[in-house]
This record gives sequence, structure tokens and C-alpha cells, in this order.
Amino acid sequence: MRNYEFTVIFDANEEMTEKGMEFISSQFESSKVEVTKKEDMGVKNLAYQIKKQDKGHYYYFELSADPKTINLMSAEMLLQAEILKFLFVVKD
Repeated sequence: MRNYEFTVIFDANEEMTEKGMEFISSQFESSKVEVTKKEDMGVKNLAYQIKKQDKGHYYYFELSADPKTINLMSAEMLLQAEILKFLFVVKD
């Protein structure tokens, strides 16, 4: 198990954000990912348009997971319309 920082940007639409969080939560539960910190950073203006959106709803997580699990979750997240961007970073 490795420690990761995970940041995700959802569509600023409240309904899309809820769908995205449900997806993320179900992925974490099914993959047995241990979330140690979750922070709702709110809606912010984006530096540039992503998928024709000017604003995004940011969430930050600190978690522990197997590297293979992270790779599988990344592939699934690329297919979700409500997720504008995401980033996993290995935490020292």
C-alpha cells in the first residue's frame, strides 16, 4: 500500500458534482481504498476551459491504496463525463 494525494475537478453543476462523488465513493469502497482525508475545496474558476467549462468543483483526498488499484481507477475515471480532470500523486 502506498500513500497518495488525489485531486479531482468535477463539472461545477451541482447535480454533476453529486454524480461524480457517488462514482468516486463507490470506486473507493469497491477497491478497498482507505481515505484518510477528504476536503471539499468548492467551486473555482479554471485557468483555461476544460471540456468547454469555465468553472470546476474541486475535491482533495489523501488515501492509501495499491498502485494497481490506482491504475484501474484512473482508466475508469477517464470515461466519466462529470470528471473534468484528476491527478494522483505519490505522497512521501
